[in-house]
Amino acid sequence: MTPAAQPAEAPARVLRKFRLVFNAVRTHFQRVEKRVGLGGAQLWALAIVRAQPGIGVSALARAMDVQQSTASNLVKALVGAGLLEAGRTGADRRAVQLRVRAEGTRLLRRAPGPYAGVLPEALARLDATTLERLDEDLQALLGVLHTDRRDAGRPLAPM
Repeated sequence: MTPAAQPAEAPARVLRKFRLVFNAVRTHFQRVEKRVGLGGAQLWALAIVRAQPGIGVSALARAMDVQQSTASNLVKALVGAGLLEAGRTGADRRAVQLRVRAEGTRLLRRAPGPYAGVLPEALARLDATTLERLDEDLQALLGVLHTDRRDAGRPLAPM
């Protein structure tokens, strides 16, 4: 069916569903920021470091599925806020290891979950068939939008 032949209500229905998704994400991140004063991406990074003490910036970037420069900027902000410490200990003195400071731990206790955000948690709950279909359908949409692939490595949450 060509776009002109589609019923007019179908695009509007799908658009409303996208609005619901985006607003659920935005509402969660607003609650996080209001409660703890951090952006959602910073909170997620802090939670990963707490779960994996000694993790490096590259591994943090992989865990968050973001660009290394994004992870590095998150770490700088968290270190600057006194929530993380970055040190060069252990066998490889070139690699920076991250640890959550006491204030970061207190902040995580106050923060509403899920730390990664509501969308990654919701996607993880979908069955494999649904997730595969969604992936294919979103790829078709992205082809029409002509998106910049680099944006895939940038978090939805404010930094």
